[in-house]
Amino acid sequence: MDFINIFIKAAFIENLVLAYFLGMCSYLAVSKSVKTAFGLGLAVIFVLGITMPINWLINTQLLDGGIMGMDLTFLRFILFIAVIASMVQLVEMVIEKLSPALYNSLGIFLPLITVNCAILGGSLFMVTREYTFSQSLAFGLGGGFGWFLAIIAIAAIREKIRYSNVPPGLRGLGMAFLLTGLMGMAFMSLMGIDPAALTGVAGPK
Repeated sequence: MDFINIFIKAAFIENLVLAYFLGMCSYLAVSKSVKTAFGLGLAVIFVLGITMPINWLINTQLLDGGIMGMDLTFLRFILFIAVIASMVQLVEMVIEKLSPALYNSLGIFLPLITVNCAILGGSLFMVTREYTFSQSLAFGLGGGFGWFLAIIAIAAIREKIRYSNVPPGLRGLGMAFLLTGLMGMAFMSLMGIDPAALTGVAGPK
């Protein structure tokens, strides 16, 4: 199915962090512990999975002249960010209500999901690739899951490496950047894999 092919491609082959280096700010800042990374990763999955199909509807039914018969594509950035900000506000209220400790540990980086370039970048990829509604949903969920995997992996490594004898010049963000580069090389080695071969169904061209 196209859904599965796009999900696998977005999560592993074209990972938003490790292939395109989108969303690096919160990725590096919140990846000091697995607990906070897990919470932020789930929030990103939710925001990407919800905003992508909503932005698809806005883009196809409103901006491209679907309903009003007018070309309103110049409003694309504003409306996309407005949808993203609304969903982030919803996530922020839910986390504050259900897990105050996680809310406090995430701090300013939870509302900063609004300006996380991985979220907006996903919607812009959706537009340029002319995805359908189901493909947009798959890309959103897959992209969020890939971002989740990347931040969990780097957080687990940073927790372990904290007890290692790291050279002073590489401690902190220096080692984080180095590890991210190595992880990016590892994920980019998956680019030769055809998701259609894994699922047995031909994917979109």
